[in-house]
Amino acid sequence: MVWALCVVVAGALVVMWGKGDESTAATASSVLAAVIGLFGVLAVWAWRRDPRQGHSSTGQLADATEVLARLVGRQWQEEATLRQLFAPAPLPVRWTDCPDVGVGEHRQLIGAPFSCGADRVEELAAAFRALPRGRLVALGPAGSGKTTFAVLLTLGLLRTRQESDPVPVLLSLGSFDPARESAHGWLSRRLAADYPALADAEVYGPTAIDDLVSGHRVLPVLDGLDELPGPARTAVLSALNDTLDTRTPLVLTCRTSAYTTAVTHAGVLTGAAVVEPTPVRPADALTLLRLATSPGPRHERWERLARHVHENPDGPAAQALTSPLLVGLARVVYADAVGHPCELADPCELADSERFPTASAIELHLLDALVPALYTRARRLRPADRRWEPERAHRHLTHLAVGLVRQGTHDLAWWQLYRWTPLARTWCRAALSAATAFALVCAGHLFSCLTIPGPSDIPVEVVLSYGGAVALALACMSFVAAWTAAGPGTRRDSLRAVLLIAACGYVAHSAPKGVWRMADHGIRAGVEYIVVASTLYGLSYLAVLYTAGSPVPPDMPSRGRLGMRHWRHRLPRAVATVVGMAVLTGAALNIHIATVAPWLPEGLAPGSIAPLNAWAYGLVAGLLFGSVQALLRWTRHTASPDDLTTPASSVRDDRRVCLLTGAAGAVLITLPDIPLVLSAAEVFPEDVSLFVLVVGYLWSKLPLVGPVGLVLALAACAWPHYTVARLLVAARGRLPWRLQSFLAEAHRLGILRQVGPVYQFRHARLRERLAHHAPLPRPRTTSPPTRAHTPG
Repeated sequence: MVWALCVVVAGALVVMWGKGDESTAATASSVLAAVIGLFGVLAVWAWRRDPRQGHSSTGQLADATEVLARLVGRQWQEEATLRQLFAPAPLPVRWTDCPDVGVGEHRQLIGAPFSCGADRVEELAAAFRALPRGRLVALGPAGSGKTTFAVLLTLGLLRTRQESDPVPVLLSLGSFDPARESAHGWLSRRLAADYPALADAEVYGPTAIDDLVSGHRVLPVLDGLDELPGPARTAVLSALNDTLDTRTPLVLTCRTSAYTTAVTHAGVLTGAAVVEPTPVRPADALTLLRLATSPGPRHERWERLARHVHENPDGPAAQALTSPLLVGLARVVYADAVGHPCELADPCELADSERFPTASAIELHLLDALVPALYTRARRLRPADRRWEPERAHRHLTHLAVGLVRQGTHDLAWWQLYRWTPLARTWCRAALSAATAFALVCAGHLFSCLTIPGPSDIPVEVVLSYGGAVALALACMSFVAAWTAAGPGTRRDSLRAVLLIAACGYVAHSAPKGVWRMADHGIRAGVEYIVVASTLYGLSYLAVLYTAGSPVPPDMPSRGRLGMRHWRHRLPRAVATVVGMAVLTGAALNIHIATVAPWLPEGLAPGSIAPLNAWAYGLVAGLLFGSVQALLRWTRHTASPDDLTTPASSVRDDRRVCLLTGAAGAVLITLPDIPLVLSAAEVFPEDVSLFVLVVGYLWSKLPLVGPVGLVLALAACAWPHYTVARLLVAARGRLPWRLQSFLAEAHRLGILRQVGPVYQFRHARLRERLAHHAPLPRPRTTSPPTRAHTPG
């Protein structure tokens, strides 16, 4: 790239040489020699010092492995604390070989029978390491504790991990689509998204994540194969067998029925032992529930229930207590309740066989009581905090569950919330961008009229015409961006896509007015306008799009923060970026002058710009453009190895990058206008410096032109789409206005769980109950509620 820039500069100077006299030729030769020398030094420096060249070293991979182990341990230890997995002790669930025929591998390949209790995490880790292939499939019905098993196994492997052992990483399979990416590529993408510190090429090298996956330094613990549709389960199982070699350690969880169906089409997971839990003993469950309850009257209630279960071992209550899910729900509803003992629910009600004739009836009762119990307890612990009333929280969670079911996913990814609203349609996003840009342009003109002394020299009809042109351009670019993003094998931020989108924006902006001029003033006048507009508008849109990306909602939020990490390595590259952009912009302007001048009359000919002014514009525009590029690159590649990725942190990071990108777009869109100022510099007093002239021009034009770049840049970020979608959904009363605060509270109470930057319902059965069965609580100001829609 450095030498390509050198060729462009040389070509521009050759053009100047051919049009000048001997003095111009000498000056061009000296400048050419200086430029070649400068870029030669930069090329050697970049080739030797760019950390993205080559591969990660053994030491870098070792450091990356330790950082990953520390982050994973913190993440799931905090999650285990919220789930109360170790308070007072894990539920004693025993996992043994699955007796079903046709779901497991040959005994010769998986070694001795597997048998271990999940409550003893060190023994669980030792039993897993005894497997010859290091592969395990955990099956079981809904609510059997498969996810808890995965969490306990992950923590146990981390606690007993040696230096050469792989790092267990618990991931949800909900985002894996084998039709779009390989298993290796998906694992690498998820590691980069959930643990962005590993993507720091200056510390861990350019290939750290890929080398960790391919070098078997990562143990994927893949949870929730059953959460995918039926055909997707078969495709995922086939992809794991086809793209991962049999030496890759792997843990997979799935419901028994779903895995049995997938195996009939894709075959078993190669080399994997298959285990399932034995039913929990009701006596063990009641022992844990008694230990979780403070001594006193409430403790005696568990004793009465224990006597009932002992006398009726086949009754509904005894059958319900064999499920880890129902034991956990009973603990939340009865054991963890806060308040006067007489006011709390009595677990003995589960012994009422007329009210609860089956274990399923007990399950539905506990699921319905979970959310009110948790929010009632939260209000009693914090009486002054009345943000989330139990009924309102239940209504919001119901809408949340319904939305996830309609989207066919278990992951609440905040940057995908726009899919729940009309913004999922391209024409809605295009109309919103166009209307916003038009309104901001009009508001900017009004602001200029109120703040700049004297009458405005821009007529209102010109402002409206310009606002309509940019609205049409933004709408066209939105449609083209959506079309390019949907194309197979096309990256949304590729240079080809950006050039195509900018070209369409330029045509939509300038062509109608050019045709109108052709009709009124002849073909030459229309061509003159279109050629001049190619400089003003085409380069404007290209500068913003190259900086921000295509104006479509991104697949993942932006990461990064302002910091001084590795500034000694990044500062020289930032300086090189600024210098390179300055020289390239100046060369491009000179080439444009030499090419366009014959087409235009003397009054409009850009050739009237003196060479000094052309290079001055190149320096001004290049310094600004290069500084923006360097700052955004610096921000997006700054991550701390001590920060965990959570939904809240990803929102903050994306908002920070979004606001910085929007400000950059508002400034960059004014760059192509600067040559007009430089061409008229001679009419200003000599004591007015070039810097003051350019800054004053930008200040006067920014309110009118800047909103266009702002809207175009914001359309390429996730946070604006999320904000608009959040407001639309909240205005309809389906989700709260302070959505992130509500989700964080639900996570703290144990209703939701965090998996990297996304939220999931902690219990899949709770999500299903809320979405398909639970009626909406009656709102205080609306008509009687209707039952949530059940698909099918």
